[in-house]
Amino acid sequence: MKKILIVDDEPNIVMSLEYTFKKNNYEVFIARDGQEALDILKNNFPDVIILDVMMPMVDGYATLEQIKKDKNLKHTKVIFLSAKNKESDIAKGLALGADCYLTKPFSIKKVVEQVAELLN
Repeated sequence: MKKILIVDDEPNIVMSLEYTFKKNNYEVFIARDGQEALDILKNNFPDVIILDVMMPMVDGYATLEQIKKDKNLKHTKVIFLSAKNKESDIAKGLALGADCYLTKPFSIKKVVEQVAELLN
């Protein structure tokens, strides 16, 4: 079973993504901010992380920098899913090592397709 970590502080987004990925036979982990995500990643190594940029405590960019330093996570794919949609925001996310950058509002179908594509 593929594992996915959803990191977002918006409950409606988390619920809809969690429901969809569980329905598609993923083991789903949830974090409400970057620090909670990093705590989860100490003991769990998901195949994909869906990561928001603007969150309390530790933002998505700083979270990704920490993820990239962890050798246990080097095969983990990271998708930014953010309302920050300026070219500079997207460029920064990709430069930090994200595999993909999707902007909000988003299509759940597109997120699922992107995850499947990264895992193939």
